[in-house]
Parts: sequence; structure tokens; C-alpha cells
Amino acid sequence: MALSRLSSRSTTLFQPLAAAFPTTLRRHISTDTTPITVETSLPFTSHLVEPPSRAVETSSSELLSFFRDMALMRRMEIAADSLYKAKLIRGFCHLYDGQEAVAIGMEAAITRRDAIITSYRDHCTFLGRGGGIFEAFSELMGRTTGCSKGKGGSMHFYKKDASFYGGHGIVGAQAPLGCGLAFAQKYSKEEAVTFTLYGDGAANQGQLFEALNIAALWDLPAVLVCENNHYGMGTAEWRSAKSPAYFKRGDYVPGLKVDGMDALAVKQACKFAKEHALKNGPIILEMDTYRYHGHSMSDPGSTYRTRDEISGVRQVRDPIDRVRKLIISHDIATEKELKDMEKEVRKEVDAAVAQAKESPIPEPSDLFTNIYVKGFGSESFGADRKELRATLP
Repeated sequence: MALSRLSSRSTTLFQPLAAAFPTTLRRHISTDTTPITVETSLPFTSHLVEPPSRAVETSSSELLSFFRDMALMRRMEIAADSLYKAKLIRGFCHLYDGQEAVAIGMEAAITRRDAIITSYRDHCTFLGRGGGIFEAFSELMGRTTGCSKGKGGSMHFYKKDASFYGGHGIVGAQAPLGCGLAFAQKYSKEEAVTFTLYGDGAANQGQLFEALNIAALWDLPAVLVCENNHYGMGTAEWRSAKSPAYFKRGDYVPGLKVDGMDALAVKQACKFAKEHALKNGPIILEMDTYRYHGHSMSDPGSTYRTRDEISGVRQVRDPIDRVRKLIISHDIATEKELKDMEKEVRKEVDAAVAQAKESPIPEPSDLFTNIYVKGFGSESFGADRKELRATLP
């Protein structure tokens, strides 16, 4: 069966699927949302809660959107690597390639009313929330057309209209903020939840346990998601954590371990976690995932792990290849059609990079904006509070 009997879902994250093909390959695409049941690659492991079913309902259109969206994320991160090496991206830059299934599967299970807050590895989470790649590259290169007006850079993407409350540069600092968002949701009776993402490197932070304690006391609709890529910076989990079973770390809070390289398993787990959090309070999800790049662009990523380890994960667990195999095995699309889709994704990324390069950088005066509420604290004095140094815009 070819793509002619399929279509992208209307809510596809980035652009209609039909636009993923050159004009010569486009054809009439009919809607096909017939349910397909797929079993997760691995069973869920649970703590203080009955795990969800391994049987996940999906559709042809959803699988195709998963493939295209993850391919776009992967290509964006590869392009960011090149831009950083060309010194067009400065400062810190943490790439997400390998972990795309977490962002994609999570989005498939929730709505934009549900909030997400994460660490500095935030580019793909921003795309998942509906952000555009032009905005992403603009922000990475410090341009005014970026999602944070070029003032946040790689670690501080933000999209409030989609309930994405940003990347945060301080390790673990997003945990109490995420529980605060969940408190606001409960206080306002919004019937929504907050997904707070953090890495295994942040899992030992005291503020995480303090926030979790309050969330449990008040039954907040908080889902804490540990993206366990097995290396906190250059330190393997077994060297930094006496108990690396992060889904059990909540003690009195239920937890679930998930294959974070399986987009459908992530979708099932996040759907389950949202329902649990709305009824019973916080829950921890440990996503067993893997990053292909180093911790950041200053880390080659090969001094504390072998290249064979990295290539082994790529060959066996790559999230994009897993969806590719599902699509082909269910006769949804051919290998050639999927490769054509990837070629168009590459063109789309190249075009966004070129456009972002031509965008303006912020004016020097913008350094003083977005700090104080307008009309308050607009004057800057010297240390003696007598000499007026500057009037802020």
C-alpha cells in the first residue's frame, strides 16, 4: 500500500504531510485514521501503581507524522552542530538527537493546555509544542526573530501560548517551577497537568525531592519525567547514583519506567500518567533513552563511552528507524517514499537556516528590556544611590 491512501493528521506539528514531497511526487491523499494496535518494544516496569497495557492504539497518519516530525528534529540538531562549529551559534548548546521519541510521544498523549517545562536540552521540546524551525534557528543564532527574541539562546527557548515554559540553565531548577505550574493548574481548576522534564544528572538534586514532597502533600497534577540518557555530563549513572532506578526515587510517589526510544511506549505512558496525576497527584516517569552527541558541544562524547556503544544503540534502538520499520511492515509507505520525505525535511531545514542567517540581531539597547515591568525600576543608579547612571527603556 502506498502513501496514496494516507494523509497526515490535521494536527501535525510542523506542516501538512503532503508538503513533505516535491510537486512531482504529490498525489491525492485520503484520510486514513483506521486504528492500528502495536505492542510496545518492552514491558513497563512500575512502582506503587499498576502499569498500563503494552497494546498501544495508533494509526497510519500518526505513524507518518511521528516519522516526519522526528526526522525534522534530528535534522535540526545536526544543522545546529554545524552552525556551532562555524561559530554562528555561540555559548552553550546541548543537542537532543537520539531522544526525539520522548518529545514526540509525549505530545501525542497530551494537549497544549497541559504545560511542559524542561532543562537546557530544549530545542526539540520547543518544536513539539508547535514552534517553528525558523524561530528555533533564529534563537540559536541570537536573532530578533527567535522565540525569545534572540536573548535566550540555546538554553532558553520559550512558547507561552503553547504552555511551554522554557528551557532552564540551572541543573534541576525547573523541578520546583514545574510543581508550581501544577499548583497553579489545580488552584485554577484547569483539569490540566504539568510535565517537568529533567535528566539523570539532576535526579540527585535536593530541590527535586523538596518539590516532590510538596506536590505529593497537595496532590498536585505533576508528572515528573526523568530523561535518563545514562550520562550526567560525562559521568555514568552508576558512578553518580547509588540507586539508578529513578522511577522509584519518589518513594511514596508512584513511578513507571518506560522505553524512551519507543515513541508509542512514551505516548502510552504519558497518557496513563496524565490520567493518574489528575486523579491522584504526582507520578514519576523514567524515560530510558540515549543521546548521540556529547553532553554539550564542548563534549566530544567519546571519552567516557565507546564509539561501539553509540553505534550499537543507533543500530538497535534508534527511535526513527523503529517507526520506519513499523510503517514499512504495515505497508503504509515504501522505503523510497520515506527517503523522499527525509530529503524534503533537509531542504526545509536548509531554508530555515538561510532565512535565520539573514535576520537582524538585537539592538544594544535591547539588553535592558524585558527585565522590569514597564514603569517600575526604570532608573539605574550607582552604588551610592545618588548618581543616576542610566534610564532604561
